[in-house]
Amino acid sequence: MTSALYQRIDGSVYRHIYIVGDLHGCLSLLEEQLAKVAFDPHRDLLLSVGDLADRGPDSVGCLRLINEPWFSCVRGNHEQMAIDAVNEENIPRWLRNGGDWFYALGGDKQEEAKSLILRADNLPHVLELTTRDGKLIVVAHADYISDDYVFGKPLGGYEIIWNRDRVNFALAGRYNPISGADEFYFGHTPVEPAMQFANQFYIDTGAVFGGYLTLRQLQ
Repeated sequence: MTSALYQRIDGSVYRHIYIVGDLHGCLSLLEEQLAKVAFDPHRDLLLSVGDLADRGPDSVGCLRLINEPWFSCVRGNHEQMAIDAVNEENIPRWLRNGGDWFYALGGDKQEEAKSLILRADNLPHVLELTTRDGKLIVVAHADYISDDYVFGKPLGGYEIIWNRDRVNFALAGRYNPISGADEFYFGHTPVEPAMQFANQFYIDTGAVFGGYLTLRQLQ
């Protein structure tokens, strides 16, 4: 079991903080959303629930966001599939889930993409944000697989990026708050529209599948 990596962010040093749903290569949709809110890369922060690449038109452009100082991201299952594949592990699984773009790239572009994917291996599974007004917000890709949040709690990284049990129970009307933080933000499972169950927010609104990209302001 790969143990989950955690990261803390102090929101008090930023003007505005936003969070965006699964990008899947839809860089132009993100740029449109950021323009609408007059996002300032010198004063604002953008958080992501992961799944930057695969399926959409600009996987490399979305992966480049990892290098931006105004951007923080948790690891999604598509990052993990890409990391595994460039390490020669389970390539067919990535190909089945939209990784074919990587193998169609020319030499230099593929080398850039590979270096970005390897850098994604440093992404946390869980981000903890404390806003300027003291709100504690937790971001993970698919689920925080405990009903009690504690920073650094040993949890399986695989389940955090793949698990759909909590959202499926919630969609069936069975849900409870997760203790230990004020709000939790997840992607992974496309919903329409973005949904809230107790203190859990699901913001993957299927942009790459003809839906739309959800951008929420947290501060």
